[in-house]
Amino acid sequence: MLRITQRSMADGTYANLQASLARSASLQEQLSSGKQVAKPSDNPTGATDILQLRAERSANDQYLRNADNGLSWLGTADTALQQTSAAVRHARDLTVQGGNGSLSQTGRDALAKELRQVRDSLVELGNTQYLGRPVFGGTTGGGTAFDATGTYVGDTGTVQRRVGADSTVRVDVDGPGAFGSGATSVFATLDGIIADLESGGSPTARLAALDTAHERVLGALADVGARTNRIETLQAKGTDAAVSLRSAQSQIEDVDLPKTILELQLQSTAYQAALGATARVLQPTLLDFLR
Repeated sequence: MLRITQRSMADGTYANLQASLARSASLQEQLSSGKQVAKPSDNPTGATDILQLRAERSANDQYLRNADNGLSWLGTADTALQQTSAAVRHARDLTVQGGNGSLSQTGRDALAKELRQVRDSLVELGNTQYLGRPVFGGTTGGGTAFDATGTYVGDTGTVQRRVGADSTVRVDVDGPGAFGSGATSVFATLDGIIADLESGGSPTARLAALDTAHERVLGALADVGARTNRIETLQAKGTDAAVSLRSAQSQIEDVDLPKTILELQLQSTAYQAALGATARVLQPTLLDFLR
């Protein structure tokens, strides 16, 4: 039969009191840090889940940053294309005026001069930049997409942004696709109209080419709008995912304050009760009387 001694009772009581203190210390640490899983040993399975959730949140945050950057690229291109559309429409109006047979050469020269200004402004719009990079120049390392003559000097590369685990969206605009290239570019068309006016001829034969150039700009605008909508949809999805991931991580990692405070109070009460019980159970020894 197991023999219970004063020493064994003291050792057992001391061990239980230490365990109670350790539990109180753990609860106090949780309250001070706000985390119920501070190290892997606290909850090995939970720690693994937390690391996975952190990795997913980090990736999702990067997708959201990419989406913001992509929207800025597309917003810059959209503004430039809107202005380009307005400039081409203005050029068309001037071309129609230039077809008036009763217009004097002085009037034609004035129209040619104004059209040259329009052409120069279109070159500037074609070289629109975002953060120092031309939005119509592909992945070129240079600062321009078109030179002064309207010749494309960019490259055929595309600027992509990953905005989801399986979603990549192009955020630049193909310069030749929006402004045309070679003899069919809007710049060449305007050069022809200007030459017609300065030579005393009628430029109205080039209206069809100018209309085609405007249709290209509108097509580029529609494409930019579609890609903007796609990024905004994926961005909204990513924002919802960020909330869900944070909630899932919080449920595993963050401490439940009301519950933990109550547990600490109960633990403190239990510890005080254990101290009182210990004082009654462990009777004084001979040494206590000899002090």
